[in-house]
Amino acid sequence: MMELMTSAQWGAWIQGFGMCLGLIVAIGAQNAFLLGQAVRREHHYSVAALCFVFDVLLIGLGVGGAGGLVSSYPVAASVATWAGAAFVFWYGLGSFRSALRGGSLHADRQQGLSLRRALLITTVVTLLNPQAWLDTVVLIGSLSGTFEGQARWAFGIGAISASAVWFCLLSAGGAKLAPLFRRPISWRVLDGMVCIVMWGIAFSLVRGQLV
Repeated sequence: MMELMTSAQWGAWIQGFGMCLGLIVAIGAQNAFLLGQAVRREHHYSVAALCFVFDVLLIGLGVGGAGGLVSSYPVAASVATWAGAAFVFWYGLGSFRSALRGGSLHADRQQGLSLRRALLITTVVTLLNPQAWLDTVVLIGSLSGTFEGQARWAFGIGAISASAVWFCLLSAGGAKLAPLFRRPISWRVLDGMVCIVMWGIAFSLVRGQLV
């Protein structure tokens, strides 16, 4: 298949890869949750796989032309934003409590999430996060419209490729950090960082609605 791609399609693929990687590397709710699961070595590959599936679906929607449709319903977008802010704040509160309580790798494994709950939280922090829709469906979808024919889909495939690479690296790399988190102070730092990220996202979502 790669031999059949033209130079224009390869250029579009590279641009899609770079664009998506630049967007996805930023620490957000989804990445913070996956990192925590990877450090605990709890269902992190399943969580990463689900994150990738959602990216494929959202990027596919964007490249397929759904970006304009999403942005044309401001009321639905507002409701989703408030719901996402509430959930992200609630999740950050849980991380704040964990930071105060402290813990260790062994203790967190005992109190860990079930696979079903981990996948449910992954779904919520992805689909109720308006930024995920803006980045994948609206932004990547809009940029893909600057390419013609097969180059447009090459751009989308490049973005999907970046998603696959990032989630593989984050899930595997986070798991390598597990020995560091045998010390309670490491958990306090991680949970504190997750709390800051989550509350920062919630604040930015609410501020965007009030401005």
